[in-house]
Amino acid sequence: MTASQSRSPRLVVRHCLHLGVALAIGALTLPLPAHAQQPAGDDALPVEDVQTFAEVFERIKRAYVDEVDDTTLMRNAMRGMLGELDPHSAYLDAESFEALRETTEGEFSGVGIEVGMQEGQLTIIAPIDDSPAARAGLQAQDAILRIDDTPTESLSLQEAVEMMRGDEGEEIRLTILREGEEAPREVTLTRETIRTDSVKHEMLSPGYGYLRISQFQSRTGEQARDAIAALREEGDGNLKGLVLDLRNNPGGVLDSAVDVADLFLDSGLIVYTEGRLADSDMRFSASPQTSAPDVPMVVLINGGSASAAEIVAGALQDQQRAVLMGTESFGKGSVQQVLPLNNGDGLKLTTALYYTPDGRSIQAQGIAPDVDVVRGRLEVAEATGLSIRESDLENHLRNINGERERTERESSLAESDYQLGEALNLLKALNVLPRAQGGN
Repeated sequence: MTASQSRSPRLVVRHCLHLGVALAIGALTLPLPAHAQQPAGDDALPVEDVQTFAEVFERIKRAYVDEVDDTTLMRNAMRGMLGELDPHSAYLDAESFEALRETTEGEFSGVGIEVGMQEGQLTIIAPIDDSPAARAGLQAQDAILRIDDTPTESLSLQEAVEMMRGDEGEEIRLTILREGEEAPREVTLTRETIRTDSVKHEMLSPGYGYLRISQFQSRTGEQARDAIAALREEGDGNLKGLVLDLRNNPGGVLDSAVDVADLFLDSGLIVYTEGRLADSDMRFSASPQTSAPDVPMVVLINGGSASAAEIVAGALQDQQRAVLMGTESFGKGSVQQVLPLNNGDGLKLTTALYYTPDGRSIQAQGIAPDVDVVRGRLEVAEATGLSIRESDLENHLRNINGERERTERESSLAESDYQLGEALNLLKALNVLPRAQGGN
């Protein structure tokens, strides 16, 4: 891949929040340019407002019912200043800064859900695979009304995240309201150390592979490349189609998203960003070295697919490289930089928006799939009355090929996942159509 500007130090951008870890959406350990550090002219500090701030500060110090130290007041002021900008800008203390590092490396302590504020309501963006939240059945767009006994409507996003932190083995009660349900329900989760493997793969059917990316960590691009190679090997070098599953993928490291898109594109733009500062304007393009440049693809997305996942989906859609299937994505199209402060804390600030190759900003809009398929579950209907087939007869002649195919089919994820089953059906249909369509 290439970028119109230098990518050193390496750009590391998280676009989502881990419960029990950091209030983290991004890490670019790069100081702001000198020209952005000193106010001048119209950017000079408003003296009257600064005087008012000092007056409020002093009155709190003198009159508040409890004594408050200067450091606490100043940090609260900075948190409020950032928190009112947008849902993703925040002041990170040293603990949150360290937690950010842990999440990008794929290990942290928590319950395993990504959260954000949606119209003022604490909302689940996505549960992390194989986490306490996922096992409890929590879903994207579930509203969190209470944390233990505390209503979330009175909490900022950072306060809510901090309340949900805790040591491994400790329990937490969440009151959840799901769209379409009349009454909220309470879910008890046990915090644990979550070690996430961001890439999984398997064969759905002979020649048809499945690649699941649950989030974009620092090594996700490399892991996805290895998974594609393994799928080719399992298919004796013949990969007739691939399902890339980005459902409930809340985002992660920008570079990794670019690396994954680059596995399937051999040229053209992947994503670009634009902001007020020159350093915020970057372009990322595909390289000719590509792992799977011509394999027909279906990409699964849903309302839990956010940020870096939307970068990949948008690039493959704009380049007509894949068919997108599922439901509309989350719509997180802003870029955050995390800048270290002299006291060891960090400033997380929204500095740019990212755009798909065709110039689409998906901020608060999302990526619309090419084929709408809502979530469902395939169920085998129970037979009513007497039902006998040849295979039920004693001493029936065995069909070796048929029994092998049935075993493969029954072991596939597509049997229990309606959207995935439809993606597999579409891939098989694409292989019947003339290859002139390019697998799309």
